[in-house]
Amino acid sequence: MIPGGYEWLVLLLVVVLVFGTKKLRNVGGDLGSAVKSFKKAMQDEDDAVKKNEPPEQITDDSKARVFDAKSETHEKDDANHKT
Repeated sequence: MIPGGYEWLVLLLVVVLVFGTKKLRNVGGDLGSAVKSFKKAMQDEDDAVKKNEPPEQITDDSKARVFDAKSETHEKDDANHKT
């Protein structure tokens, strides 16, 4: 069963009475700085990965023609001998 509005209010009151407002404020501040630190570390990681990315790979085979000077010469010679 999910607690409703009044149950959350009672739960909050009990937590404040047990821990006190000063302790809860410290925990909230610590949690906030931990989240901020985590986000900064994730952003630094993303930036480092972007800087070290390899060049974009060509996926279309029609654009992926490799030029080889020797094979071009041999193909020309073969074409000349056939005629």
